[in-house]
Amino acid sequence: ILWVFMGSLIYLPVLGVSENRPSVLRGDELVVCPENERNVKYRGYVHSVHLDSVTLGFGAKLLNIFIEGMKFSVEFIMNRLTLRVQHRAVELAVTSNLRHVLFPAETSSSCQNSNLPKLTLFNRLLEKNPEQYHAIQHIVAGSSRPAPYLLFGPPGTGKTVTLVEAIKQIEKTQTNCHILACAPSNSAADLLCKRIVETHVDKHKVYRMYASCLDPRVVPEELKACSNLVGDTFSYPDKETLMSYKIIVSTMMTAGRLVTGGIPFGHFTHVFLDEAGHAVEPECLIPLAGLLDPESGQVVLAGDHKQLGPIVRSPFALQYGMGVSFLERLMCDFSLYQKQNGVFNNRYVTKLLRNYRSHPAILKIPNELFYDGELQVCADEMLRNSFCGWEHLPEENFPVIFHGVTGIDQREASSPSFFNVAEVEVLMDYVKKLMQTNGKKGMGTISPRDIGIIAPYRKQVQKIRKGLEKVGKDLRLNNMDAVKVGSVEEFQGQERRVIMVSTVRSSTDYLQMDQKFHLGFVKNEKRFNVAVTRAKALLIVVGNPRVLKSDSTWARFIQYCRDEGGYIGIEMEEEHVMFERLTALCITLESQVEESGVQQNVELEWRNEM
Repeated sequence: ILWVFMGSLIYLPVLGVSENRPSVLRGDELVVCPENERNVKYRGYVHSVHLDSVTLGFGAKLLNIFIEGMKFSVEFIMNRLTLRVQHRAVELAVTSNLRHVLFPAETSSSCQNSNLPKLTLFNRLLEKNPEQYHAIQHIVAGSSRPAPYLLFGPPGTGKTVTLVEAIKQIEKTQTNCHILACAPSNSAADLLCKRIVETHVDKHKVYRMYASCLDPRVVPEELKACSNLVGDTFSYPDKETLMSYKIIVSTMMTAGRLVTGGIPFGHFTHVFLDEAGHAVEPECLIPLAGLLDPESGQVVLAGDHKQLGPIVRSPFALQYGMGVSFLERLMCDFSLYQKQNGVFNNRYVTKLLRNYRSHPAILKIPNELFYDGELQVCADEMLRNSFCGWEHLPEENFPVIFHGVTGIDQREASSPSFFNVAEVEVLMDYVKKLMQTNGKKGMGTISPRDIGIIAPYRKQVQKIRKGLEKVGKDLRLNNMDAVKVGSVEEFQGQERRVIMVSTVRSSTDYLQMDQKFHLGFVKNEKRFNVAVTRAKALLIVVGNPRVLKSDSTWARFIQYCRDEGGYIGIEMEEEHVMFERLTALCITLESQVEESGVQQNVELEWRNEM
């Protein structure tokens, strides 16, 4: 049913649109067909997207016959623009001769370590971190050119800070530079831009370019003055104006407008791609192909291929490698970016080693499993230890909890998504305990915005949000909506003082489906890595250990919690140990059955075990 909205616009309720079900953006097309006129179709456009509705614009033909409350069948049309831009980038990569950027080989660059520039950094703290400082030196010197320079940034090691400092140093020291800085998402691009304009860079030299489909209300206040937001709409300046800026920041996809607008080949001397491990490879090509001279330009990729890669739904696309990012392909397939005699070649890649986020107990397992045990704990001591004395820890000074729960995988008829009520109840109990001990018994203060809850299924996210509403009413707190609840993908690049993880699965029946469609936590190392490395001071994982232990990564984590005293809840090994002991007794009985008197003793022992 369609309704009139603000005169010439039409209002359509769409439940789930805020969660991209369906995925609808401003400017998308749709077709509507009146219920009583099956052969007549009207084309319209999405004017704006709200929490559970969209407003639509139509031409005069529909508006002239429209009566409020009319029923229509509605068909949203897939926007192929993003795919077309990626196809163009792949074609331009060939004609732009990006071979040595995409398939790099070792070159005899004139810039050796002895010729690296001595830099006075804007952020003086980075001078105390040798990995960050040397990475900035190599990027400024262009030591890897024409091969891309890779900044391998494990969780909490400050890769974005390093990237921003390198951008500022290039702008300061190279008068003819033109820098394009991109990220896969608007939130990541906004973070880049905010940090660039914070200090030391003239804001008039920086331009934040947004896509026209973005909701203007999400543009950060501090970036409006240096962006293409004019009033409530986005405009695009002429080519000459764009070329006058020293630094342009956009998403990778929006960078395609620069090619469309005729920015000359080779105009950009440096292209920085943050969160490069999270984008499909053709997306990373958009800011490069047709804009960067591969011989004189410098490409810098920052990210972590051990965390979540591109989100690709198509099995066909996954079969042909689209699930592997540009960053991961370089790190895994080219010797330039691999360790030789146990170390990386800093001329091409730097691995950041100092973690400024997490307590050592939180960092230990991902450090061992994914980062060769090289990460160093450098987080603020007071912050990282702020929950070591929490009265609800199973083991004092060990701020990691695995809470074993035997729940039930459930689905509602209208949704294919799973939820687990037992886990929600345990999570809400921990939330209550956190809020009730807030600022008491020597504990520091904590607010809902310091807490994050990660769950792999949308329905579990919804159940957790409802649970938080109830907790808020019970404790008379009206800001529990500040607790961030979302998927692992939504938490990548983020951090909270307290992170809780709901694994949901309590049955092995659906594990093959999860693995096939890349859902859930089991058999997915990258999703596990992201989930457990978001926490600064307290990590709580709720799940069924009997299901999770089928995955070697989870089995290692659960055993670690057990060894350190952080395990609570159902006993994982009771049934398993019983089965093994009974099996051993069977073998003993069979081998000794002929011996007089032994059989009776063994049978008595069997009965005791039962």
